Amino acid sequence: MSAFPFEISASDGQARTGVLKTPRGDIPTPIFMPVGTAATVKALTLDMVRQSHAKIILGNTYHLMLRPSAERVKRLGGLHKFMGWDGPILTDSGGFQVMSLSQISKVTEEAVTFQSHIDGSKHVLSPERSMEIQADLLGSDIVMQLDECVSWPADEARAQNALQLSARWGLRSKQAFGQRDTQALFGIQQGSTFESLRRESTDRLLEIGFDGYAIGGLAVGEGHEAMCDTLEYCAPLLPWNRPRYLMGVGKPIDLVEGVARGVDMFDCVLPTRSGRHGQVWTWEGPINIKNARFAEDDTPLDAASDCPASRDYSKAYLHHLFKAEEILGQVLLSWHNIAFFQALMIRMRDAIAAGEFQAFRTWFHETHLKTSA
Repeated sequence: MSAFPFEISASDGQARTGVLKTPRGDIPTPIFMPVGTAATVKALTLDMVRQSHAKIILGNTYHLMLRPSAERVKRLGGLHKFMGWDGPILTDSGGFQVMSLSQISKVTEEAVTFQSHIDGSKHVLSPERSMEIQADLLGSDIVMQLDECVSWPADEARAQNALQLSARWGLRSKQAFGQRDTQALFGIQQGSTFESLRRESTDRLLEIGFDGYAIGGLAVGEGHEAMCDTLEYCAPLLPWNRPRYLMGVGKPIDLVEGVARGVDMFDCVLPTRSGRHGQVWTWEGPINIKNARFAEDDTPLDAASDCPASRDYSKAYLHHLFKAEEILGQVLLSWHNIAFFQALMIRMRDAIAAGEFQAFRTWFHETHLKTSA
């Protein structure tokens, strides 16, 4: 019996829409989770995040354990109180940082030992410690098992070793997490782009049993087509009646294609990262607001949007802010992009409910040729 009920209300092909019910609020799916790495969604106030229609945000175990420290967050009332967010929070386990910071980390059967990228101090992250940090100190609603994520390309032997270690760590994570009524634990499928390994990983996860299941080890350099090909077989392996979470993805076209293959949850730093650099996501594809053609464009980014950043400022003004290196430009584009990603998820939920998802998918491809490239 899962801690959080998950109800699927409609499906269209593999795409499905529903609700994940948590004590801190219902999460409509498919859903995009803005990334709040260091207890902040970069450049935005939480009122902006709420106004974008985001229902859940993501926090980062690795960064928070180093600064300000998970123990300090606990003393200050937990992550929700610390950052002022009363909705659900999902925390990643730190496994991805193990891969991305491999030059300063060492993986053994027992744990990951790594140096802080901030001050060089030594830290040990075991499955048990990851559960303590996420569930007990930060107090997140959805906790991720500790896993080993391999970079791409990885040979089959390397990918198999990582998935087997991840499975053993998954069992230890589950044992340390125990049974909780107000928090959920997700397992992570690994196996790179090898179908047999994805099946092996899934079998191991199902033996352990989790509240939800994530797809890890994608969006690490394999490209859009290889990711989609892998999702084609690896997403349906996971239980239909539990939420499926594709970690660290991605561009709008990735979200649409992920939903088409049965994924329910996504996260990515892209909306705010691209916003800070002048990239705007729109229904017609991405644009760069710094381009000269916007210097005298008095139209808003999206007149029909309920996001003030999208509706109330002209492209010319936003162009000016970036040329003048004013911080407000980064704030407004980050806000718009977060709102656009949420609007995209709302459109997909509505399309699935109406049995029109495939038509929406076709239309989206036709209008996003630049994004698909």
